[in-house]
Amino acid sequence: MRTVDEQGYHFEEWLTPQQIAKDVSQVADRISNDYHDKEPLFVVILNGAFVFAADLMRALKGVRCEVTFIRVSSYWGMSSTGQLEFIVPLQQVVENRDVIIVEDVVDSGLTIHQLKAHMRAQGANSVKVATMLFKPNKLEYDDAKPDYIGHEITDEFVIGYGLDFDGFVRNLDAIYKVKQS
Repeated sequence: MRTVDEQGYHFEEWLTPQQIAKDVSQVADRISNDYHDKEPLFVVILNGAFVFAADLMRALKGVRCEVTFIRVSSYWGMSSTGQLEFIVPLQQVVENRDVIIVEDVVDSGLTIHQLKAHMRAQGANSVKVATMLFKPNKLEYDDAKPDYIGHEITDEFVIGYGLDFDGFVRNLDAIYKVKQS
């Protein structure tokens, strides 16, 4: 089992690159099936979801789609601040579009809850969510439950595959959980 030390914490590999690829493929297959006759707009949440989004886009089959990016923040270190900050707002018109928000991890659902409300107010036909990781025990907003989930996780802090620790370790090819003593 591979390990990583970061900022005084010890992390153990949880999802291998092979497991991640399988999860991404399953999500892509479901989206491909649901959107084979539509042209969805994928709204990728930077910075964390960029790795998942790149793999997901390449795994889609027969889906003509458009991709755009936004950047919001609600975390510092290993904790949520509870405040959603829009750093790079949505520039794309979503009116009359089927939107799929791509996120790295959904826990409380604050980000997704606010983004879905924003996109509905802008006239989106539908707003769905694809996430690599979902923490169902942390969900506080029912409307933020993801439609497409790569993997469920309990409340551990994770890094790698786009997930960071204060901006670092996004480039790890696996997902690591903080080791419990």
